[in-house]
Amino acid sequence: MDMTPPTQSQQVLPEELLLDVGVAIFDANVPEDYDEQIDKLIQPEVRRAEANYMPYVAKSLLQSTGNWGAVRVVPVRSDAVDVTVNGKILESHGERLRLELTATDATGRRWFTKEYTALASKYAYSDTMPADTDAFQAVYRNLSDDMLKFRESLPPDELRRIRSTAEMRFARGFSPDAFGEHVAVATTGNYVLNRLPAANDPMLERVRKIREREYLFIDTLDEYYAEFQRRMFPSYNGWRSANYAETVAYRDLRAQSNARMLGGALAIVSGIGGIYGSDNGFVDASGLVAITGGVTLIKSAVMKRNEAAMHAEVMREVASAAESELMPYTMDLENQAATLQGSVQDQYQQLRTILRRLYYEDLQLPVPPEPEQPGGTEPAAVLPDDTSADDPVTSAHTR
Repeated sequence: MDMTPPTQSQQVLPEELLLDVGVAIFDANVPEDYDEQIDKLIQPEVRRAEANYMPYVAKSLLQSTGNWGAVRVVPVRSDAVDVTVNGKILESHGERLRLELTATDATGRRWFTKEYTALASKYAYSDTMPADTDAFQAVYRNLSDDMLKFRESLPPDELRRIRSTAEMRFARGFSPDAFGEHVAVATTGNYVLNRLPAANDPMLERVRKIREREYLFIDTLDEYYAEFQRRMFPSYNGWRSANYAETVAYRDLRAQSNARMLGGALAIVSGIGGIYGSDNGFVDASGLVAITGGVTLIKSAVMKRNEAAMHAEVMREVASAAESELMPYTMDLENQAATLQGSVQDQYQQLRTILRRLYYEDLQLPVPPEPEQPGGTEPAAVLPDDTSADDPVTSAHTR
């Protein structure tokens, strides 16, 4: 297991140039087809829990580097952050983790999309490993290093532009009439900063107060994800450990089964060819022996495949046993006289509605209907790169 720490920047940046990072909840990537779930050994409930667990692991490692401003887990895309990390779980079990991760800044520029892979050894789950150490830490470390590398390629003026664009997008989401012309969407889908309001603009001051309230709520959500990660880790690590042994056994049995099936089929073909290709009785007899031997090999292969299926079922049973502890719990949050209820996503939407109402009440104006896509409430999405929307997905494999 690679325990190399993430890179820490040698650049000294003033606080106003440190980019705030939001790690969005990952795409669980659960196939709708049940047979495909079985074939890929995916337990949907566990995979969805992983989609909430892994962002907090990534967030914690990014925050530990000191390379960024505030690093938070966000349930939906938010204009309250400068850089957003989106992820999709491609493969996850005790032996291997494969994620597709994308970093995008507030201007809509995609920093990169990469596939990260890490393999765990049997020692990753031993009692000698430090507590709370993730078996696939290399994935998150490499993400951190790649983000730092890109950030260090940007000049200070560009960092300032990213932060200003994020603020104007947030302001436009609350008051399109006042801030709609400050930032525009280009044909590429990227955001162009046209101008900034005066530093003492009273409407901007109100927007900043609203933004601080959203930060407080996100920080509360961060505590929720921290508690979820803490409660999930023991059972999840135990599931991974058991899953590791079962995955290795399952893969080996599948390989043996395929080899035996192929060998049996070749033996049958050889035997049939021997019978029909000769008038010699001895050859006929040897051909029958070959057929019988081939059938025996195929029967053995079927038994091996059934044994592999048994191991796969054990893996799913282990996951089901942990299911009740892995599922996130519903959180009630009181903000002044309002109570936010439902899922985290529902609470976030309710918060944005309340903050928008408070913004207009503070201005003593009627609250207009919400726009179709108010800033920060749509689902997490990746905007196209301004240089090429068809950048190939690159790979970074670690062991």
